[in-house]
Amino acid sequence: MSNTQYSGVKVKRFSKGFVIAHAVNAISFFALYITALPMYTEWFDWLYPVLGGPEGARLLHRIFAIAFITPTFIWLIMDPKGFLRWGKELVTWKKRDIQFFTEFVKELFGFKFKHVKQTFFNAGEKINSIIQILTAILIIGSGFPMWFPDLFPKAIVQWAYVAHNVGFGLAIAVVVGHIYLSVIHKNSRPGYTGVITGEVPAEWAKDHYTEWYEEEVKKGNFPDLDKDKNKKKGA
Repeated sequence: MSNTQYSGVKVKRFSKGFVIAHAVNAISFFALYITALPMYTEWFDWLYPVLGGPEGARLLHRIFAIAFITPTFIWLIMDPKGFLRWGKELVTWKKRDIQFFTEFVKELFGFKFKHVKQTFFNAGEKINSIIQILTAILIIGSGFPMWFPDLFPKAIVQWAYVAHNVGFGLAIAVVVGHIYLSVIHKNSRPGYTGVITGEVPAEWAKDHYTEWYEEEVKKGNFPDLDKDKNKKKGA
């Protein structure tokens, strides 16, 4: 199904709370990166006039640092059920999750692959979430001593700068991979609409998250695509 044209049938994958939280997270992350560049290297001094000079860059960096902390709370408040499901899936690993990576590598490089039944979040998304959580903790945790150096020992402040750089370096690598898979790669690209409107093509969802889709069909929330196909054939 990965190389076919999907019909106009769409299903709800993400809540409004997730969509807003994802947008705030993405915007604040890139804003933090851009405002930090001229503070770390003279190569990007040309950004200072755009950012309002060194003081303006620092102020914007701190404003977006606060925004960067909020997505978790936005999602938790607006969609606690979805947030808790996400947390539960991150700590739930089964044989199918290991099998997913074997097939994912084949899919990534354009070889023939088979879909391994996955739940709401596949194994790759779980790994992505875990790494993002760890890098966020590193970035936020090291940011406090940098912002309030008088409240911490000098050694902690110095190491905070190192940890901050490492955290952002790792985060950028993960984000680049995330963008490639969600926006560019042909097999996963159809799901990109999920973080914009909350909806994705039904056929794509069934292919990539079969177990979750089948559960929703049983609940009467999603159309039974197999049943619909059989009806058309019979007609």
